[in-house]
Amino acid sequence: MKSFQVTEFNAPLTEVDHPTPQPAGKRVLIKVKAAGVCHSDLHIWEGGYDLGHGRKPLSLRDRGVSLPLTMGHETVGEIIAFGPDVKAADKGDLKIGDVALVYPWLGCGTCETCLGDDENMCTKPNALGVYCDGGYADHMTVPNPKYLLNLNGLDPVTAAPYACSGVTTYSALKKVEEHFNTPIVIFGAGGLGLMALSLLKAMGGKGAIVVDIDARKREAAEAAGALATVDGKAPDALEQLAKKAGGPIRAVIDLVGNAATAQLGFDCLAKGGKLVMVGLFGGGAPWALPLIPIKAITIQGSYVGNLRETRELLDLVRSRKIAPIPVTTMPLASANQALTDLQKGKLVGRAVLTP
Repeated sequence: MKSFQVTEFNAPLTEVDHPTPQPAGKRVLIKVKAAGVCHSDLHIWEGGYDLGHGRKPLSLRDRGVSLPLTMGHETVGEIIAFGPDVKAADKGDLKIGDVALVYPWLGCGTCETCLGDDENMCTKPNALGVYCDGGYADHMTVPNPKYLLNLNGLDPVTAAPYACSGVTTYSALKKVEEHFNTPIVIFGAGGLGLMALSLLKAMGGKGAIVVDIDARKREAAEAAGALATVDGKAPDALEQLAKKAGGPIRAVIDLVGNAATAQLGFDCLAKGGKLVMVGLFGGGAPWALPLIPIKAITIQGSYVGNLRETRELLDLVRSRKIAPIPVTTMPLASANQALTDLQKGKLVGRAVLTP
C-alpha cells in the first residue's frame, strides 16, 4: 500500500510503502479511486490557523493532530473487503465492488451529539484525513459501512469533492434558505464557490453575486452561472455589490474567511441580514461591535455538514443532474504538486488525485 504522508509540518509529503491493512471489526477496506485536494489540507500541512490580532497561531498539533498523517477527506473508493463483524444489516445497499463516497467527519461515536447524527459537531473529533489516515493513498479503511454512500453510477472523480466542498456549501446554503428569493453574495470562486453556485440553482435559489480577487476565478464563476461578479479588491467593491444586487442584500456566505472578506461581507448586508462564515484563511474579526446590534446582523459559523446532509446532497445531485465543478486530475504521486498549486492559487475548481 502506497500513501503520501505529512511527516513534518511545512515540509513535503513523504511517500510511504507499507502492507495493505486487513479490515478488523466493522471496518471496510476500499481501493481509492479519487481523493480531492482541499484548502483545509493546506492548513493541516502547514500545521495551524492564523487567528489575527497578534494572537498565537492555532496549532493543530495542540488540537490533537498527530504525525505522521495521511491526509485526504474527499475520498471515493471501491469496496474490497468488509471486516468480520459487519453484518448483512450493516451493509445496506453496499456490496464488494461497489464504488462509494466516504463520509469523513467522524466524532467519538458515543456522545449525545454523535448519537444525534451530528458527528461533525463532536467535541472529540476523529475526522478521516485530519485526525486519522485518509485518502492520499491507494487503499484506505473506513471505520463502519454506514460512512460509505453508494455512488450508484456517479463519476468518482467529480463526486469526491461532495464529501467536503459539496456538503460544506450545501449545509451553508441551507442556513440562508429563507433568503433564496433574492440574490445572495458568495465570497470565493474556488472549489467551494463553484460548488455553491451549482447547488444554489438546484435548491431553487434566485442566484448569487460572487466576489473574488482572481480574474480567472471570476470568469469561472460567470461560466458556472453567477448573476454577476465583483473584484473584492476594487475600491468601489461595496458600491458594485449594491448596484448589482438591485436591492437589499439579505445573505452572505464567506467561503474565504479572512479579515477583508468578512468586513466587506458584513458591510454589504442590509439590516437583519445573515453572514455565514465558512472559510478558514484566517485573521481576526474586523467588525465594529456596535454595528452588529445596530444592523441586527446574524453572524453564524458553518462547519462542513453531517451524514444526513451528505445523503441529501447526493440525492439532490442525482435528481437534478447537477453539473460537476471543474476538476484537474493528477496522479497520486503528484500530491505535493497539487498542494503547491493550490497554495499558489493556480487551480480553478478542484484538484483530484487518482491512484
